[in-house]
Amino acid sequence: MTDYKAIAESNNFIILDKYTKYSQVNESYQSESDLEREFITDLKNQGYEYIPGLNNPENMLTNVRRQLQTLNKVQFSEDEWQRFVEQYLDKPSDNSIDKTRKIHDDFIYDFVFDDGHIQNIYLLDKKNIARNKVQVIKQFEQTGTQANRYDVTVLVNGLPLVQIELKKRGVAIREAFNQVHRYSKESLNTDNSLFKYLQLFVISNGTDSRYFANTTQRNKNSFDFTMNWAKSDNGLIKDLKDFTATFFQKQTLLNVLLHYSVFDDSDTLLAMRPYQIAATERILWKINSAYQAKNWSTSDSGGYIWHTTG
Repeated sequence: MTDYKAIAESNNFIILDKYTKYSQVNESYQSESDLEREFITDLKNQGYEYIPGLNNPENMLTNVRRQLQTLNKVQFSEDEWQRFVEQYLDKPSDNSIDKTRKIHDDFIYDFVFDDGHIQNIYLLDKKNIARNKVQVIKQFEQTGTQANRYDVTVLVNGLPLVQIELKKRGVAIREAFNQVHRYSKESLNTDNSLFKYLQLFVISNGTDSRYFANTTQRNKNSFDFTMNWAKSDNGLIKDLKDFTATFFQKQTLLNVLLHYSVFDDSDTLLAMRPYQIAATERILWKINSAYQAKNWSTSDSGGYIWHTTG
């Protein structure tokens, strides 16, 4: 009997082949505050650090400093930190496009410390994503042309990268989308706002949950560009409880943010849809398996993806 050995295998696809939905999902009346409380509890159970009381820009910047010092194994003096913020992290001239470019392209900054030595300061670790600290906060207050209070925010290394807006069950999910759109106009992009780093929005009314990229392109920020999460067979994962258990798994969310979002040549941020991610994951797996098997020049080392989209 031939003893076959695995050449390459993966159980780390973020688009799942199988997922068993929660057998008891709360479909009865649930207030927005109850939905928010349960959502944060579920995130905590998945390893997110919840920071109560972090609800203003000063506290957020303090937390960013703490997380970046840990990630980069450095200690900034007060003067050094002030220079880092003014010259790179939160330059006064930066807009949301500049901040998105820092996430995707310019996430390493050569910083000169007071003693003259130069060190690369990383905003994110894209090679070992488990090193990135994921935290959750709620009811952050910020004022622009209007004062707003945001429902739930996910921080990565202290930076607000995902904003979640919730509506109680039974309310049209489009209301959450309209609220996010209003925040973008009124306060998210105000001067010295770290929320210019936002990459993704998530909206949910409990029974329907969707995500979409933070983009300024008018033809890309309509409700039609919101997306449900899904399994590899395109079975939709809509209820917030199930959406949290899958999309908000730390490894999954970090991969969507850091590997499966595209900042294109027209400065438009695009979040990949589940079937696009599934195809990409399997392409990468096929390349790796062919490489491991040293099987580079045969038909077995290739394949094709059939997608009938624009």
